[in-house]
Amino acid sequence: MGNGALEGAVIAVAGAGGPAGRAALLRLAEAGAIVVGSDNDPERLAQAVDAARYAHGGATVTGDTVDLLSLDSTRDWATRVEKEFGRVDGLVHLVGGWRGSETFTKTNLDDWDLLELLLVRTVQHTSLAFHEALQRSDRGRYVLISASGASRPTAGNAAYAAAKAAAEAWTLAMGDYFRKAGGERGPTSAAAILVVKALVHDAMRADRPNAKFAGFTDVKDLAEAIAGVWEKPAAEVNGNRLWLTEKP
Repeated sequence: MGNGALEGAVIAVAGAGGPAGRAALLRLAEAGAIVVGSDNDPERLAQAVDAARYAHGGATVTGDTVDLLSLDSTRDWATRVEKEFGRVDGLVHLVGGWRGSETFTKTNLDDWDLLELLLVRTVQHTSLAFHEALQRSDRGRYVLISASGASRPTAGNAAYAAAKAAAEAWTLAMGDYFRKAGGERGPTSAAAILVVKALVHDAMRADRPNAKFAGFTDVKDLAEAIAGVWEKPAAEVNGNRLWLTEKP
């Protein structure tokens, strides 16, 4: 098991039941972290938690079914994690969703209503619920996964890009909170954004064996980058976009 910056760290992973979440649980457990995943699908979450436990015997990996669209529910989760393990050293935000249209003029604003909840409101809730515990940590990290489309929106992705941009802005504001809390010594905790074009995993490749997925980031590589956020000083990653794909 790991002996680096994540050894013994308590990391919460929101959206742990999806492919990226499963990869993150595996990598963080491998690094020696105590990992607490959440998802709104209890069966999918249980499978992800069991896979991480099986792959890394002796690792502490648990799961909580949490409604991240409820601030009270998210705060209750943050309180439970800190009470059970005595600290919280990270929140990895992997809640996703996508809606698009053929053209800008065919944009359906119902898509925005959904994406605002999935991509913005959940970020607001996890950040507000966990920020104090992360600031108390000597290695607190809030990690948002974003998309390059937030910096260069395409006509058919207006709602998605706008939601991602809003989530980035919210996370950067959290980074400013950590900066100010650190005072002259600099931040001890950090809010960072990992930017991808899109994600790919083994099941996608199996379904589309001839697809090239150019510029996509494999979920295993994303998990490696997530773990790497703890390997860097807080001041180096706080309030920054860390690009895993080519900048647009």
